[in-house]
Amino acid sequence: MNSFTEGEFAEMKPCPFCWPLVKREAIAVGEHCVTVPSVDPILAGSCMIVPKAHRETVFDLTEEEWADTYRLLAEAKARIDREWSPDGYNVGWNCMPVGGQTVPHAHLHVIPRFRDEPLAGKGIRHHLKQPSNRRTAGPAAKSDAGER
Repeated sequence: MNSFTEGEFAEMKPCPFCWPLVKREAIAVGEHCVTVPSVDPILAGSCMIVPKAHRETVFDLTEEEWADTYRLLAEAKARIDREWSPDGYNVGWNCMPVGGQTVPHAHLHVIPRFRDEPLAGKGIRHHLKQPSNRRTAGPAAKSDAGER
């Protein structure tokens, strides 16, 4: 499944990240985007920045939404620094189901990281770079085998 128009995602109505549904959870509100807390109990202090208008992926954001995301990201970092004093951050987007996106509404993850975590030092790409994730077909597989 490569599309949100198939399977479980097609049934996700109403969208849990669309305005005004997400308004009640807002930590910070911009003109075009809003910051909401993450519900993952393992990722304490983390949050997400989502556009108010429904945008499926980061590639669908407007220039105004990008600018608002930038401003809200700076605010989120300041708040997390003040409240949690993390030792680092992961910041990123998952796009489409194959990319790990589980809600078909663009959202930027802002995740504070701490030295005492079992996976400290493992970034967003850690699992993707493992040999077990090597493709067996397509251009990447051919270039790995020395073919062009």
